[in-house]
Amino acid sequence: MTAPSPAPTPTRSLQRARVGVALLFLMNGVGFANLVPRLPEIRVSLGLSYTGYGVTIAMQATGALLIGLVAGHLIRRLGSALVATLSMTALGVGVALAGVAPTAVLFGAALFLTGGLDAIADVAQNAHGIRVQRAYGRSILNSFHATWSIGAVAGGLMGGAAAGLKVPLSAHLAVVALLMAVVNLAGHRLLLRGPERDTELDEAELDFAEQEAAVPHHPSTGAVTRGVWLMLLALGVIAMSGTWVEDAGATWSASYLTDRFGAGATVAALGFVALQGMQFVGRTLGDRMVDRWGQRAVARVGALIGLVGMGSALAFPTLWGTILGFGLAGFGVATLIPSAMHAADELPGFRPGSALTILGGLLRASFLLSPPVVGAIADSYGLRAGLLMMPVSAVLVLALAGVLATRHEPSAHGGPTVR
Repeated sequence: MTAPSPAPTPTRSLQRARVGVALLFLMNGVGFANLVPRLPEIRVSLGLSYTGYGVTIAMQATGALLIGLVAGHLIRRLGSALVATLSMTALGVGVALAGVAPTAVLFGAALFLTGGLDAIADVAQNAHGIRVQRAYGRSILNSFHATWSIGAVAGGLMGGAAAGLKVPLSAHLAVVALLMAVVNLAGHRLLLRGPERDTELDEAELDFAEQEAAVPHHPSTGAVTRGVWLMLLALGVIAMSGTWVEDAGATWSASYLTDRFGAGATVAALGFVALQGMQFVGRTLGDRMVDRWGQRAVARVGALIGLVGMGSALAFPTLWGTILGFGLAGFGVATLIPSAMHAADELPGFRPGSALTILGGLLRASFLLSPPVVGAIADSYGLRAGLLMMPVSAVLVLALAGVLATRHEPSAHGGPTVR
């Protein structure tokens, strides 16, 4: 067997393009994360119940579902570089508008806008990242998503510091919007020029369904059996368990730490920061862990870590124990969506990309439904009860992880990976 030829040394312009894409992902992480630590004060100022707050937060996922559908058309017309730059710059403005919205209706409308802009930016930045990766001749897309996690942690710390110093929301988020505009416009000069390839757009649009790499082009093998559909459903629940934990950190961690323990805004931000930071660690180590021990074992151990961490934090609530619990939960779910996507891609009978698209739809639906459900439980039984979905999701993963592979076998195309 002939050994694969080494990837060519990237040119200086290609290296610059990689930096430009990394800046896009960094700012995408920074943007909304700055708003997260300030959500509790926004909820209180607007007089929202937990249920009303959850429904309003769900408007962001609604905007992503509806407005995000135009991303491919915009990229074909304008190119991924320009679409990513403009949508990311507008996203900063949308976050600022959400922070200063005077009514719940306008707050929801601003979140609807930010959700749509974020979806467009997500597709565009991944489309451009795929272009750069293809020119590199080796996988670099995961590094971009790790950069997103760094941005989310930085944004959470920035927002927590601003809240702790009682910086007015309008001033704080105006600075964030300006930062995003300056960095994105400066980074735009580094990106690749020229038209998009259709295959790049197809791959990037599937990323909007949580896939973050190329879809393999293998033929379907016939009708999809009932057993295969059940396996896809199980994979969907596994992947959704990851999104439930992520949403709990973004939507509810600051409110819980504030309401339950009286934490100041800066400390309350640490729940989200711990979850994102430990998820970044898990994603950085994830490929090597899966290659060594297999998807099934890594998912089960991660679920056990999350179950013990967040279960203990809810059973014996303390401020720092809860922050640690959020961090352990983030580490525990780090590989769930990539593993579920890889397993779905291997299911027989589906046309190329179909199983991934279905799984992506389930993920988007979970982001839409999770905030109102937790909010309704919180209003009836308390936010501590609402957060029980985190250890419950770990139990579901433990029960269903048998559908995952016992060891990772990368295919010729490298297999799909996701954020």
